[in-house]
Amino acid sequence: MRRTRTVAALTTTAAALTALAATATTATAAAGPGFLEADDLPPHATSPWYTGEVAKGLPDPEPFCVDGVVPDSGKTYHRLFGTDYDTHASQIGVTTASRQAATKLAAKLESRVAGCAADWLRKNPGSSASWDDYGRVEAGDSAHVYGVHTAPPESEHGVSLFAVVRKGAKVTVVRWAEMGTLAHAPVDAFRMTTTKAAARL
Repeated sequence: MRRTRTVAALTTTAAALTALAATATTATAAAGPGFLEADDLPPHATSPWYTGEVAKGLPDPEPFCVDGVVPDSGKTYHRLFGTDYDTHASQIGVTTASRQAATKLAAKLESRVAGCAADWLRKNPGSSASWDDYGRVEAGDSAHVYGVHTAPPESEHGVSLFAVVRKGAKVTVVRWAEMGTLAHAPVDAFRMTTTKAAARL
């Protein structure tokens, strides 16, 4: 009889621990999208990456090309990255209301990035700009990489790489940027960053 009670007690305890673990997992998932770490970004030749904290809401200012697209909801977070030089990066992640909402947001982000060079030129006559579609990455439910180059008259060239990733109801957009042109952008390394962003999402 005593053994029966012990087994029953252990079963009850195991069930309670399982419930607590499930609750903790749910709480972690509800906290927001997972974010990249410094080592996930394309390596810089002469500087380490410095990683900021994951913060609630949108960064200020919002990243070039995608400003005004991601809703600043209670489930929106961001993280900023920097180096000792001009190279920097940012990531915004948001948990939307549904897979359908996430698909719509990802499509809107992709459209904005694809049209960014042309939009920027219209606002900056006399400048030059170009872009490239580096295609999809097999990661998450969808992942796409783009590059955008801008050059104001008599000023430095700037290049950005963008990754738009969706997994379930979560969407993240990653921007890597520095002075330079598309020819110097670390596209292959950034595609690996995109894969890691999807895995962490």
